[in-house]
Amino acid sequence: MLSECRLCPRMCGVNRSNGEIGFCGAGADVKIARAALHFWEEPCISGKNGSGTVFFSCCNMKCIYCQNYGISTRNNGYFVSEKELADTFLTLQNQGANNINLVTPTHFVPQIISALDVAKKRGLKLPVVYNCGGYENPETIKLLSGYVDIYMPDMKYFSDKYAVEYSAAPNYFETAKNAIDEMFRQVGEPIFDKKSIMQRGVIVRHMMLPGLLFDTKKIIDYLYDTYKDSIYISLMSQYTPMPNVKGHPKLGSRLNEKHYDAMVEYCAEKGIKNAYIQDGSSATESFIPEFFE
Repeated sequence: MLSECRLCPRMCGVNRSNGEIGFCGAGADVKIARAALHFWEEPCISGKNGSGTVFFSCCNMKCIYCQNYGISTRNNGYFVSEKELADTFLTLQNQGANNINLVTPTHFVPQIISALDVAKKRGLKLPVVYNCGGYENPETIKLLSGYVDIYMPDMKYFSDKYAVEYSAAPNYFETAKNAIDEMFRQVGEPIFDKKSIMQRGVIVRHMMLPGLLFDTKKIIDYLYDTYKDSIYISLMSQYTPMPNVKGHPKLGSRLNEKHYDAMVEYCAEKGIKNAYIQDGSSATESFIPEFFE
């Protein structure tokens, strides 16, 4: 799969095994930027113990407003072998994590599968979370059947105009829609343990962006009209303008709180029950983890 990489919708076809680099910036070796307990995910993911998050370096999207720019675009991080990645999963389990949370993992799927095989043979029992940007190849998602218990994709855009302008991701909505359909096919409706920690299911995240109220409404409509309360919708207000969008006519400012409140009310009016919302205090850089440089 790495010798002619088509893991994501970019379909670069580069030979990563031979040192070639595609759109995402990843080579053959796994690169991570942080592995630690994380307490700022949705309550059913973090709980009190924290989510065992592994932040992977590089990304198949290049969002100009990215909150984790240092690892997604500058590709900061350090290399680990598949055995070391398996060790990391087991260390997080020993620290009491609720799950293993793979953040931006798309470009390392083959290596992650190998590491999970090793870790499971050595006693890994936690649910595995696939936490991604939504720009996924359904054929790659099919490879994860039996490995991933919880899918947590973004659905960033309805309009292709903004998907191309902000993330260089043509056909984003249709691509994410097909990927989420495969995710739901695999794991089905949500299942929780006695502590209300999700063991299986789909949470679709949508971080509202300044000026894209129409996009948000269309995404809410699609998700609820398609899945009803068989999935969770996480409506996020945490957008924080980063230095690289300073002065941008839309993205240079914070989200209008009234717009966010209006969409929360819209969700309630539609009858959505399985949803997470945020308060305004989440829109701060203090909620962005520090990463290995």
